[in-house]
Amino acid sequence: MALANRCVAALSALVLSLAAAHAAEKTKIRFTLDWKLQGIHAWYYWAQAKGYFAAENLDVVIDQGEGSAATVTRIMSGAYDAGFGDANAVIQSAAMKPGEAPVMVYMIYTKAPFALVTKTESPIKAVKDIAGRKLGTTPGGAALKLLPLLAKKNGIDVASVSILQVAPNLQEQVLIRGQVDVDAVFTATSYMNFVAQKLDPDKDFRWISYGDSGLDLYSNGIMVSAKLAKNKPEAVRGLVRAINRALRETVADPDAALDLLAAQEPLINREIEKRRLIYVYKTLIDTPEARSLGIGDASDERLTNAIATIAESYNLPRVPKASEVFDRSFLPPKAERMPVTLTN
Repeated sequence: MALANRCVAALSALVLSLAAAHAAEKTKIRFTLDWKLQGIHAWYYWAQAKGYFAAENLDVVIDQGEGSAATVTRIMSGAYDAGFGDANAVIQSAAMKPGEAPVMVYMIYTKAPFALVTKTESPIKAVKDIAGRKLGTTPGGAALKLLPLLAKKNGIDVASVSILQVAPNLQEQVLIRGQVDVDAVFTATSYMNFVAQKLDPDKDFRWISYGDSGLDLYSNGIMVSAKLAKNKPEAVRGLVRAINRALRETVADPDAALDLLAAQEPLINREIEKRRLIYVYKTLIDTPEARSLGIGDASDERLTNAIATIAESYNLPRVPKASEVFDRSFLPPKAERMPVTLTN
């Protein structure tokens, strides 16, 4: 009897040990950024360093990216589970491969940061003026992916534009040197690249916003694979909670956030990256819509219109529903997502 009791006790201990080990096992999430490390990525590393991912029982590995549209293909390939990338690329993928495309779960840029930029003295003053001109851009970026749509909206044939694809570190240089007439850019990157080169992005250059030229679109946010959303919804909720908390805290204390970022990449220019973080927050994140809906959410009507615009212009085989592109069920309560007022 004593032996039997000992066996039962040992078995119970083993079961409890295995259960504890199972409970402690973290969900591993491979997360891709949209680009090389910048100030606008500080909140992901803040969430990691402060233990917010760990508190959600997540093991998040963060890698740098190759373009905001490339985030979608990275996730669809199975190489990554989640990432920061372009909603418009999600729309196209959802139309082409229903059920396989990632889904947006936290919309960060409610204003699209895509623009054409040219020198102030250039005769290019509107999208229609790029016909017959030479345009520089980077491969894989959403600004290039959306260019045919922008051209069509403004009544020009994109084939009439000579496109030069260049390495990211050369995009502003080819414009400055006169090797191209105009660049198709991601403002969050190019604006600060001009600042870093001691140029005045407001006085020395003319910016033609995609949003002001017929494309009222959403842009970057957090997306997850269809598999992760379906099989591990609590992990997705935890991921969004952690990032949302980190974003608000990062904006409230950008200097501390840059300290953490510098630990990841000691060669970053702290002054430039702090200015980038604040510039992006003010122009793309803390928008009237975010003040109304909270950071991370999206207007159903506006998103539906954006989907219809892209589907028509790209001749997509089907028009995805808004629910195929964006799922707000993973969002924290609105009160936890309200924009922070910058104090510095």
